[in-house]
Amino acid sequence: MKLCTYTAQGQTRTGIVVGDCVIDTGVSGTMIDLIHRWDQLKAGLEAKAAAGGGAPLASVKLEAPVQRPGKIFAIGLNYADHVAESNMAPPERQVWFTKAQTSINAPYDPIEIASGTMTTDYEVELVAVIGRGGKHIAEADAAAAVFGYCVGNDVTERMWQHASPQWSLGKSFDTHAPIGPWIVTADELGDPHTLGLRCFVNGEQRQASNTSQLVFNIWQQIAHLSVGMTLEAGDVLFTGTPGGVGAAMDPRQFLKAGDVVRCEVDGLGHIEGTMVAEG
Repeated sequence: MKLCTYTAQGQTRTGIVVGDCVIDTGVSGTMIDLIHRWDQLKAGLEAKAAAGGGAPLASVKLEAPVQRPGKIFAIGLNYADHVAESNMAPPERQVWFTKAQTSINAPYDPIEIASGTMTTDYEVELVAVIGRGGKHIAEADAAAAVFGYCVGNDVTERMWQHASPQWSLGKSFDTHAPIGPWIVTADELGDPHTLGLRCFVNGEQRQASNTSQLVFNIWQQIAHLSVGMTLEAGDVLFTGTPGGVGAAMDPRQFLKAGDVVRCEVDGLGHIEGTMVAEG
């Protein structure tokens, strides 16, 4: 099932995407509320999806499927080609950083280049959305902790990222975590480790890889994170970006106002944002 958050006639709701239409779930609250109640709601929502109807998708505004995740974590250096182009040694342990809640952005909204910055970069990623979650989750049980998946762009301000050994500031600028366009539930997607992912800037392909190339797979990521913290419904995990980022090009190619960045993952659709100057 494809589940979205959308705004129509001034109201923001959760919906089911079927073809070119969106069907209101009729569930009160946010996507996180829906995830919490998923076991009770699933059969009824499947029946709604099968019945069809709804509004044309083009008539609504798609929002970030999870608008205020409790936690946003992202793993760095998780594709071998990206490690190589970054001139860094392959990590022996997982390298994690956080992104601020306020970095979340809708899938087709503009992406801001902050005032006084010149090194904004793109990073296409598969994003996992936690469902059941928990703590001390074994790798063998990690798949059951995931609600679904969407496309993400881990937009990064490189100057700020590398000004400190902690990357979170450079990763947390407003609008720098667009996700969407919807969540494809884990049962519909199947194995998340066989998916092609690509990034285009103004139609030029910059990144292309497959999630089979992850250094640490998603089950290892969940097991690692859940050692120290409880993963909760609606938490968002950016699972890594492949090679081809602008900072590694010769000459380096950072994003500028007017550039259009499209990120896509097989089976999940695409997100696309136009870069704009802040303010």
